[in-house]
Amino acid sequence: MKKIITPILLAAALVACNNTTNNKTETSEKPKTETEATPEEAKESFQEINSDEALIATALMAAPAESREGCTVIGYNMAGEFVTLKEGSNEFICLADDPKKEGFSAACYHKSLEPFMARGRELKIEGKNHNEIFDIREEEVKSGKLKMGDPGSTLHIYYGAKAMYNTETNLVDGAQYRYVVYIPWATSESTGLPESPVEPNHPWIMNPGTHRAHIMITPLKGEDK
Repeated sequence: MKKIITPILLAAALVACNNTTNNKTETSEKPKTETEATPEEAKESFQEINSDEALIATALMAAPAESREGCTVIGYNMAGEFVTLKEGSNEFICLADDPKKEGFSAACYHKSLEPFMARGRELKIEGKNHNEIFDIREEEVKSGKLKMGDPGSTLHIYYGAKAMYNTETNLVDGAQYRYVVYIPWATSESTGLPESPVEPNHPWIMNPGTHRAHIMITPLKGEDK
């Protein structure tokens, strides 16, 4: 009798063991939720920057996060007029993306740089090219006619190839940051900075010895978040 019962008990134990293993496998699987976005849905969250509100929202992304609420925003509106899109209360001015140009480029800078920036926009409207604008502002800064801004004034640039943004986060599709710190007349010798980056994300000095001498910093994509 024992010889008959023992195999039966062994078979029952094996069945129970198998059921336990199956239950563990099933419960260890990640539950599917209806809220998970598919790659297609993620792409659909990006929309064209096609309103003044969108221009303001994306321009503010160029500013430090803690300062965005108080920034002034200027630039071309959707009607093609250069206007103040948003009045501000702090030390930052944001320049919105130009909707007539390919890609995306917004900037944010210290308000003491506005005379220098405004002069550049004025000369560009007059039809002056990059080299002419550089030479004219160089002479005007040397003569004292044009102010370069406070030493160390910083320009934050937020740019990318696509003028598409996430309506929930205001992040621009594929955009990244670059930083410019103005130090007029500085040189490699006076700062110890190289005149070209040692690595893609390392600081270096551009336009050394001129009114537009500045430290260039371009973080690797993703490192500035």
